[in-house]
Amino acid sequence: MELSAGKLWGLRRLADAEGRFKMTAVDQRPPIEGLICERRGIEAAPYEEVCAVKALLAEELADGSSALLVDPYYAYPVAAPVLPPEKGLILTLEDSAFEESPGGRRSAEIGDWGVEKIKRTGADAVKVLAWYRPDADPAVVEHQQAFVARTGEACRRLDLPFVFELLVYPLAGDDYAEDPIRRSEHVLASVEAFADPRFGVDLFKLESPVATGDMPDPDADEGSVAGLFTEMGRLAGRPWVMLSAGVQRDAFERILTFAYRAGASGYLAGRSIWWDAFCRYPDLEAMRAELRADGVPYMVEINQMTDESATPWHDHPAFGPEGPTLAGTGGPGFPAGYNDLEGER
Repeated sequence: MELSAGKLWGLRRLADAEGRFKMTAVDQRPPIEGLICERRGIEAAPYEEVCAVKALLAEELADGSSALLVDPYYAYPVAAPVLPPEKGLILTLEDSAFEESPGGRRSAEIGDWGVEKIKRTGADAVKVLAWYRPDADPAVVEHQQAFVARTGEACRRLDLPFVFELLVYPLAGDDYAEDPIRRSEHVLASVEAFADPRFGVDLFKLESPVATGDMPDPDADEGSVAGLFTEMGRLAGRPWVMLSAGVQRDAFERILTFAYRAGASGYLAGRSIWWDAFCRYPDLEAMRAELRADGVPYMVEINQMTDESATPWHDHPAFGPEGPTLAGTGGPGFPAGYNDLEGER
């Protein structure tokens, strides 16, 4: 598998010097807005207060991260001035609000926002979260696939890495807790669907195929859970990282252990790192103190796990024994062979 010039450079920017992803998410919107409203006893979180929280998270967690994921509404305006320039930057494309219907969930871009604007900010990559059920209403499946394909095509045209987060969810009347096998099947089927080259995914951000409550000790697993992680990595067919979904820290470490043994190249996590500190809100200095005393040391711990066990992204089997190669004509033919933003030579 070859990589275009922008995608190759962008993926390198997101990883550490050894090619492992230690990425922190501060793009969350409803969870942060919700706690602020709860603590303030109000219905809408003030813009400035959400920004203050995100600025604090960016300031305290950037040093331990290889890259930061931010939203354009709150986080980017306050994070851009404080994020160290040697760190990678990912910008979110999707709106946190989705359309809920009996047939499933429909995702969409943030209003007045797009891949072109993300490119113009100087960001290193685009991130999209899409809720997905392979057995949802066919019109919903078509909508979600078109949304992702549209993003992938724009990222290809503008030569930005596409980081794709995939989450399954229960439809009305479903209960994954009563049918964990069904949930695992949906996770794997969804990864397989979006691994199709037409979606243009460069890096998968994946959830565990096993619910947190069913996660065994990795060293006591009889092979069934490890097999699910291995199959998920095989189906992805390109570098992948784990999301945390806000699970307890010990559970996330178990997830990372399974994932790293299956070939994952790191993590892109948020709430598992900083939620406990955020619960100190509205005392921002107490938040800062707890991040330094607890959140940052936890990052050090999972970063050490990543250093010891994660597969450098450029060593993924998809790239072959020689690693990633630059797509198109090399040598003196590169200027002519490298497509411009409109896809013309």
